[in-house]
Amino acid sequence: MAVNEPLIQTQPITVARPKISYEDFLAHAGEDLHAEWVNGEVIVLLTAKPLHQRTLNFLNHLLDLFARFFDLGQVFIAPTQMKLSPTGAGREPDIMFVAREHLERVLENRLDGPADLIVEIISDDSVSRDLDEKFFEYQDAGVPEYWVIDPRPRRKRALFYRLDEQGQYQSIIIGADGIYRSMSLPGFWFNVNWLWSDESPDPQMAFAEIAGFSEHTKTELTRLRKKR
Repeated sequence: MAVNEPLIQTQPITVARPKISYEDFLAHAGEDLHAEWVNGEVIVLLTAKPLHQRTLNFLNHLLDLFARFFDLGQVFIAPTQMKLSPTGAGREPDIMFVAREHLERVLENRLDGPADLIVEIISDDSVSRDLDEKFFEYQDAGVPEYWVIDPRPRRKRALFYRLDEQGQYQSIIIGADGIYRSMSLPGFWFNVNWLWSDESPDPQMAFAEIAGFSEHTKTELTRLRKKR
């Protein structure tokens, strides 16, 4: 035996995580638990940073105002569970829009089936999950429209995907004006530059611009905001 050869050869020990059913996951996961269920494993998600939450709050309020005003459907935010398919993963997208004609999918404890629009906001720990794992899961489950927003410094990018006739996501390129127009919410658009601004517009004022309110109405909204 060589002088430096160890007496016992060791190998890394792999400990298998116990798997649970999706029903057990729902039964034991409290409303405050931010977690996803994938192939029988529970993945606990990290607490979001302020930049992530500011981006989420702006888009959530903007989408919710538009969907409510025009009675197009409902908007949900994490931690709301979405079971993509009977055999698929249980995910918690940052934002989901469910069209009025699909509201029967909204059950007491989850969305049973794909949303019509999903928005994921990238954090340092979610890059591969949002751009790889969830991209293909949402595509295969038939989510018609998927946005990936990356507000991190020196990133600042917005990616938009829509299903084509073959059920494959196609990237939607926005023009130099920064305007993106949604397919799942007819008439909805927004300027992606709003997301990167140091002082992003108030969601109500952004909604007023999107909805085409008159200058008088927008002036009145501004006056009311200043009185608060």
